[in-house]
Order: sequence, then C-alpha cells, then structure tokens
Amino acid sequence: MRLTKLPQSLLFLALLGLPGCAVFSDAPRYRGIVVSPSELKQLTPGVSKQADVQALLGPPTFVEQFDPNNWVYVSQVTKLRIGQTEGLKAQHVVVVTFNNDGTFKSATEKTLANAVPVAMDGKQTPVPGGTAGFLQQLVGGVGSYSPIGTAGGISGANGAGAPGVAGSNSGGF
Repeated sequence: MRLTKLPQSLLFLALLGLPGCAVFSDAPRYRGIVVSPSELKQLTPGVSKQADVQALLGPPTFVEQFDPNNWVYVSQVTKLRIGQTEGLKAQHVVVVTFNNDGTFKSATEKTLANAVPVAMDGKQTPVPGGTAGFLQQLVGGVGSYSPIGTAGGISGANGAGAPGVAGSNSGGF
C-alpha cells in the first residue's frame, strides 16, 4: 500500500512543476519588417531609386519627420512577461538614406546595443487646485456620475436641457 502512494505523490509533484516549463510559455512575437544584409547588398548607391527600395524591402516603418530622405525600417521580437507586459528581446533598425534626387545613398543598421537610454523626468505637471488628499481621492468622484439619457446626452422633458444634465422625464437607463 505504501508503494502505490509513492508513485502517486511523485506524479502529483511532477504535475505541479509543469507550469514552469517552456511548453506553457508564450511564444515570441515578431513585428515589423526584417531587413537582411543580403537585401541591403542588392541596393547600389547612386543607382537604386526610392521605388526600387520599396519594391525590395516594402514600405518603411516610418519616414523621419525632419528629413524625408531617411526611411526607417524597424523589426522587434517581443515576449510576454509576468503581468502580461511585453518585454523587448531583440530590435533591429535599418535607416535607409536617399540623396535629394531620390537615389539610394546609404544604409545604417542599429541594434539595442546602439540604443540611447532616456531617463523619464520624475516631476509632475502642476494642476490647478493643489494636491488631492487621500480622502478626497477616495470619494472625489462620488456624485459626478451622469447616466446617458437620449442621443447626445441631452435628457429633458422635451429634449431641451443641458448636455449631461438629467431632466425630470429622462429616457435614461
């Protein structure tokens, strides 16, 4: 009898460990247009035109705002982390530069190693009225609910009234 309980308990312990296995993890997600080095070798500086680049690589992810001669192709590999937040595993950026006449000039490749860390400013934007205390944050929204009456939020006896103000004969919920 003791021998039969041991295999059952081992099976139970093995099943408890399964959720941590890679079988149950989320697959990586591939985004963007991957530009390979072999594709970049097909472009000839001074000869290839913008139409040739678009036919070979597809439309760019975006065109730089201050220099429309720079087309940017971005590809990323992401994977879900704890709490369903996306984590960036790999990123590849190719900047294709054109001359003013629309001919291919050069291509520059960048990865996460070239990324520039940007620190977020810890300051807060000042708002009129000062800072709300705990109690004010807790009950501050009480009484501000306005159910939707008729179309456009106008609800009165004959449709007249201010938007969002409930009348005596509202057709609300």
